[in-house]
Amino acid sequence: MAVEVAHRHVSRLMLTDFRCYERVVLALRPGPVVLSGPNGAGKTNILEAVSLLSPGRGLRHARAADMARMGGGGGFAVAATIEGADLVAPLDLGTATAGEGDRRIVKRAGAMATQASLARDLSILWLTPTMDRIWTEGAAGRRRFLDRLVLARRPSHAEAHIAYDKARDERMRLLLNGPRDATWLAAIEERAAKAGAAIAVARRGAVAELNAEMAAAETPFPAAELTLTGEVEGWAETEEAGLAARLKAALAATRARDAEAGVQVTGPHRGDLTARHVAKDLPASHCSTGEQKALLIAIVLAQAALVARAEGRAPILLLDEVAAHIDPGRRQMLYDLLSGRGLQAFLTGTERSLFHGLEDRGQFFDVRDGQVAAAS
Repeated sequence: MAVEVAHRHVSRLMLTDFRCYERVVLALRPGPVVLSGPNGAGKTNILEAVSLLSPGRGLRHARAADMARMGGGGGFAVAATIEGADLVAPLDLGTATAGEGDRRIVKRAGAMATQASLARDLSILWLTPTMDRIWTEGAAGRRRFLDRLVLARRPSHAEAHIAYDKARDERMRLLLNGPRDATWLAAIEERAAKAGAAIAVARRGAVAELNAEMAAAETPFPAAELTLTGEVEGWAETEEAGLAARLKAALAATRARDAEAGVQVTGPHRGDLTARHVAKDLPASHCSTGEQKALLIAIVLAQAALVARAEGRAPILLLDEVAAHIDPGRRQMLYDLLSGRGLQAFLTGTERSLFHGLEDRGQFFDVRDGQVAAAS
């Protein structure tokens, strides 16, 4: 049975003192949004602003203080209006910093809200050029990629991460600075274990769903097979309660080791992910740059399809320089897929010619020297 999908989209985006922009206001339509212009013009800054309409530090994983415009007042603001068939009225979302602080506040419909709550209004997925090396570099980037995929499908993943990180930090402060009160530590470890188990189970579920989706999908991009390689994710316990009990016991048993190392060694914060090119039976890390890019696109498209089908709400895609390393044939098929699914997808590139085939299906903007104008 076909699922009716509500295509929520950003209909208005306003940036104030954000990166290179003193102030910019964009009126946007559903469907592809193409931003073209030379390197350094500010294209990715717009995608980064949209990424802040979801929990976390955005697609650059930057400190909030670093996003404020040089020469500005020290803070920044990003405001957006969201529209969709499932919304009774347009929804206003916004995020900002005050002064030179690193704390980011969030507002929803004019009222204060949490960053985690943003995931319940919008699902946002992205690909950036730095992710082209995701399969050959350190595990941190792969964890962030995986957790972004999980969050698009399971908004509660943000709350679990916040709770886990808070408990992990509290535990390490006690182990390093004291007092090492056993009862106090046990209570903190119980919270860490409960949140950590929720993270691990959510990751397991996401990987299983993605593998099944990619195996069945008919797209021009090669299917990937994903495998979780983290210690906790690999434990035999299948239920969240059992996993939490084992993690709690492990944390209690490793207090001395963690205190000596200065870090918590066991937990989902140490998880990792590998991928295999199914058709070639080759690890993603051994594939060409173009093949690695194609695998990433396949994963993001599969998750977008899963979110749309399960939640009845398509995600917004942020595809920075996505045309790089993709042959023209696949590029056209990607544009057909994005247009056919009705997704709002922000795409950037140095040349407008890279987006041939989207002229009648997308909205084009020229970006130069921190200025954005509708393309003629």
